[in-house]
Amino acid sequence: MASGSVKLSLAAALLCIVIGAKVAEAAMSCNQVVSDLAPCVSFVTSGGTPSMICCNGVRTLNSQAQTTADRQGACQCLKSVIVRVSYNPSNVANAAALPARCGVNFPYKISPSIDCKSIRK
Repeated sequence: MASGSVKLSLAAALLCIVIGAKVAEAAMSCNQVVSDLAPCVSFVTSGGTPSMICCNGVRTLNSQAQTTADRQGACQCLKSVIVRVSYNPSNVANAAALPARCGVNFPYKISPSIDCKSIRK
């Protein structure tokens, strides 16, 4: 189980992104990405089974990010969320597993070490 400070840090990072961050050169905003995946915070921090609303958000994000710029932008947004919080191997693994656990084939791995510019349509 994740500590309260990790959950608070993750929530604060998500809030900062929702309030004002935009993804450069992408039609999708980071706000959209975070909004789609906000229901997944409990899965990322605690594991278990992602909720239906979380998986719906994963599907929505995947269907909206169709261009290279959108996919790179969504990747960069997810990466910025991960690196802004105190993360551990467990919640990084949960984030990486999220698309597969929801039956969605993301074109990249959700990870703090991914090179988002390498993602192509």
